[in-house]
Formats: sequence, structure tokens, C-alpha cells
Amino acid sequence: MIDHLSLQVADVAASAAFYDSVLAPLGGRRLMEVGEGAVVAFGADRPVLWLGRAVGGGAGREVHLALGAPDRAAVDAFHAAAAAAGTEVLHAPRVWPDYHPDYYAAFVRDPDGNNLEAVCHAPA
Repeated sequence: MIDHLSLQVADVAASAAFYDSVLAPLGGRRLMEVGEGAVVAFGADRPVLWLGRAVGGGAGREVHLALGAPDRAAVDAFHAAAAAAGTEVLHAPRVWPDYHPDYYAAFVRDPDGNNLEAVCHAPA
């Protein structure tokens, strides 16, 4: 149902580098740069996640973005890439039975403090 999502970030280059590392295990990659890196888009075969410089005033609100993983190993690799990038790990990979018996996910913060999740719904 979601076609694409755009996040406003404080530092496009830093955020793009972070997303390069954590999206790779999930099959995502940098697909486009617009305006000499002012906007960067990621996806598997088409742009679905866009990063652009934060504009306007006011306090931002945390976004929760859950990204699908093809298997549990990809969730583990996402977690490892995020930890290697020095980001805050909110929850290491594990099963979350409150959601459903096969819900396997890890949660981290991106460079702007957003809650980024990688989730696999397949059984072990």
C-alpha cells in the first residue's frame, strides 16, 4: 500500500552512508541522487525511500520505519551493519511473540533518531 516514503534528515550525506550499509542486507541500494546529493533515493528496483535535507522549523517527531527482510540472516546482517555504523541499537534481533510467533526483528536508530526496524515474518 505504501508507494514510497521521504525522510527529512539533518545531514543527507551522513544519513545516506548509514542507509547504504543497513539497506544492503535487505536487498536495498542507492538508486538515485538528485541535485548533487541534495536528495538520495533507495530501493531494490525502484526508489521507495527518499532522504532530503530537513527544512522548516519546529521540533521533529520520531518516525518508525519497518523494512521487510527476506530471512532472519538478513535481519542479523542489518543489525550488524547498524552496530558497525555506531548507531544506537534499540533491540537486538529476536523473536517478538506478542506480534506473532515468527516475527523476528531488530530495531536501531538512524542518524536523525528515527526508529528503524528490519523484520522477517517467515518461520525459522
